[in-house]
Amino acid sequence: MRTSPALPLALLLVTASACAPKPDAAPTTKPDRVSAFGVYRGYSDSLYSEWVRESHYVTMRDGVKIAVDIIRPAIKGIAVDQKMPVVWTHSRYHRGSPPAAVIQASRELGKPSKDWNLDSIPPKVASLVDRDPSLQRLIKHGYVVVSAQVRGGGASSGRYQGLFSPAETADAHDLMDWMVKQPWCDGNLGMFGGSYLGITQYMAASTKHPALKAIFPNVAGFDMYDLARDGGIYRENMLQHWGLLTHNLDVSYPEPPVDEDSTGAMWRAALKDHLKNWNVVTEWGAARFRDHKTPNFDLITFQPSSYLAQMNESGVAAYHWGGWYDVFARDEMLWFRNWTGVDRVAMGPWSHAAQDSTMGAERARLTSAEQHRWFDRWLKGIQNSVDKDPPVEFALMIDPGKWVWESADAWPLKTVTNVDYFFGAGSSASVKSVNDGLLVPGSAGEVGEDKWKVDLTTTTGTATRWDNAVGQGMMKYPDLTPNDAKGLTYTTAPLAKDVTVIGHPVVTLYVSSDQTDGDFYAYLEEVDSTGFSRYVTEGMLRASHRTLTKPPWDNLDLPWHLNQKDDVKPLVPGKMVELDFSLEPTATVFNAGHRIRVTIVGADVDNTEKPPVHGRPTVTLHRGGESASRISLPIRP
Repeated sequence: MRTSPALPLALLLVTASACAPKPDAAPTTKPDRVSAFGVYRGYSDSLYSEWVRESHYVTMRDGVKIAVDIIRPAIKGIAVDQKMPVVWTHSRYHRGSPPAAVIQASRELGKPSKDWNLDSIPPKVASLVDRDPSLQRLIKHGYVVVSAQVRGGGASSGRYQGLFSPAETADAHDLMDWMVKQPWCDGNLGMFGGSYLGITQYMAASTKHPALKAIFPNVAGFDMYDLARDGGIYRENMLQHWGLLTHNLDVSYPEPPVDEDSTGAMWRAALKDHLKNWNVVTEWGAARFRDHKTPNFDLITFQPSSYLAQMNESGVAAYHWGGWYDVFARDEMLWFRNWTGVDRVAMGPWSHAAQDSTMGAERARLTSAEQHRWFDRWLKGIQNSVDKDPPVEFALMIDPGKWVWESADAWPLKTVTNVDYFFGAGSSASVKSVNDGLLVPGSAGEVGEDKWKVDLTTTTGTATRWDNAVGQGMMKYPDLTPNDAKGLTYTTAPLAKDVTVIGHPVVTLYVSSDQTDGDFYAYLEEVDSTGFSRYVTEGMLRASHRTLTKPPWDNLDLPWHLNQKDDVKPLVPGKMVELDFSLEPTATVFNAGHRIRVTIVGADVDNTEKPPVHGRPTVTLHRGGESASRISLPIRP
């Protein structure tokens, strides 16, 4: 347990079922008991091999009807008449598992569906359990699974009022009140799900409902402003795609009616409600500052991080589950540092959603075992020692597609030291960039400067971690060398030995410009012996948002920008300023013989909004002496 200081997209297209391992078969002989990271057997019996599903409307305090699926263990097609713990999810998408073709089609507004037609009731789709063996594992071990759709989504009535709106969170409390009164619930509730479905778990915890004992949030955000407008720069492409997807799921590809709505009358009425839903693209597109407030969108009250005090008062045990290439990589570590109750964090080598089969199988196996361990401990009281394990598990990435798992007692690791790598004059003879500078540990070097005319066509591509998060396919960064050529690069000599970076890199830039603003992106890369420049991580900051302030939470001693309207400070042309910002965390080995590179550019055309500049700015980066631009890397000896 830790203490915290005083404190004032979601985007996954599938739930925690994204990757599915084969469920455990019922043991023929009593197995040995094993409870360790990713391995769990022998602590409870697999009693059931079937499940049955029913769906209902649950009426909220204001009359809105929430569509809910209940999936229960069964014997010979009949639900087991026994009170059991309940694990549930509060979903922005569908309470069931729509066909993949429907999700694909829903990305294109107005594209007709061959499967679902609004003139007739859509066919029944698979339940979450049908397509998720990790949930099947829970069912077989005596859990009930409940899937509820948020108001304004799928077959639920009402109007969607925004990401994690107060109304949505109040619904979570009403739903839990309803569940504990059902004859199949023993009074113990847990929650599962990823991305949006992960964040709704934290929001449900903030209601302090006494029945909610444990949550297992998968790739879930801490602060939505820092996702959508990191450093004041809008992730336009990501938010537009997610807004389009959810709009289409709400009005063009809705979930089938619940069981009691045999004529579809309530379902059709719900669809009319959805036409008035909160518009993601319009509202987030206008929310330029952290203190944004309109009648439709008070950003502070829609923020998960705004409710930390209530969450920490809840007593809920939280298992934060994330990935180094997820869009919420930093957020997972913030949850861990700021959760004062019982918790754990695990960080894998994966991105938000789709990944290759090898990594998918690893993710699925681990998720299934850890989720089961966590719920057995806190919902059934089984003493399996998951709460006695080291609280941090992480994948150390050695090579693309290769990693080893390590554990730790704290984050940041006590064994790392922040080492400054300074930007210096070249040449590294490793890239044809604007300057081809050197990256040198420990020495600021001589005073100098690198001047470049910003190229607004720079991009990290269309298969980034941000694209992956909103269902645009697998994350697959290209060789960044062509992008590096358009910016300033600082590259080490070939490494004499491995350099292990575990934590949050921080960049400090001293810059001046001929304009009053500009966007600055920093990429940390590993250059192999062939010259291929591999993406490791990134960070960004709009120069006018550079003012640092004390955050309202434990921010891991990282730079934090308030990003409020009155906090904006334009550049004075020709005057040097200091820019400090962190990169997404990583756990990476830079291999001997390879190089470490930092690239500075002024745009990411395929992923973020156009910079607030006219034409192509001329920017000067200052280095050496008192204006030593650099990156601080958390290095483990």
